[in-house]
Amino acid sequence: MRGRPIIKPVMKLKKNVATSENGFIFNPSTGDSFSSNPIAAEILGLMKAGCSSLDIKQHVLDNYEVEEAQLERDWEDWILQLKDANLLEQ
Repeated sequence: MRGRPIIKPVMKLKKNVATSENGFIFNPSTGDSFSSNPIAAEILGLMKAGCSSLDIKQHVLDNYEVEEAQLERDWEDWILQLKDANLLEQ
């Protein structure tokens, strides 16, 4: 008997949100713009590419010196900031 497939949660940016490689974020729905650091810009690119949150976190762990517990705390804060800025699909 096969187990259930593993569902990887995908955090999607709203389709109309514009991002750049240098970390500029623009939400045309609200007119708000934001700037981010290079790691955040990389994460935004992965999100726009449709990567799951699990895959993005693994990418960060593989490529940066960060403890998993710290990444989890930072990730929760990051998602709250994106939600507060009205940048995520609901």
